[in-house]
Amino acid sequence: MLTPRKKTPDLSLPTLDHGTFDLSTETGTRGTLVVFFRGLHCPACANHLQDLGKYIAAFEERGVNVIAISSDGEERAREMATKVNVPGLRFAYDLPLEKAREWGLYISTSRGKTSIDIMEPDLFSEPGIFMVTPEQSLYYGIVQTMPFCRPSFGELSGALDFVIKNNYPARGEYTGDV
Repeated sequence: MLTPRKKTPDLSLPTLDHGTFDLSTETGTRGTLVVFFRGLHCPACANHLQDLGKYIAAFEERGVNVIAISSDGEERAREMATKVNVPGLRFAYDLPLEKAREWGLYISTSRGKTSIDIMEPDLFSEPGIFMVTPEQSLYYGIVQTMPFCRPSFGELSGALDFVIKNNYPARGEYTGDV
């Protein structure tokens, strides 16, 4: 399990149009929003990524870089990028499932074709969203077992104003006995 205020796993992946994404060399003054999505087969992911697109500028204005990541290969990642049509959204691909597990993501098995008639990969990771500080420690994280009921990017970007104004610390860091 990842722990707030502790270092996240390293993450280095190819992107569609921006070279290699390497979390350890990201330059956002307040960090990076890492958005893991299920892949091309998921219509809920496409909708969520389109919603993210509305807030990329808001995150960037607050010093937060944004990246969307899946275990899809380059071709499927490119199809998803074309489908969602969000200028400025970086797409990373080829997420190894072992790395997905390091981040605490759930792994699902294929159930065949989805409601949009696209075949699911044999194995793929479920969604997760993480805000990682410039020092690569976890600030915020959420993982899901299902594609439904995703967090609001508008609410998250707006919450950063409170976080910044009040120097609000990451929460959930206690790992001692309870």
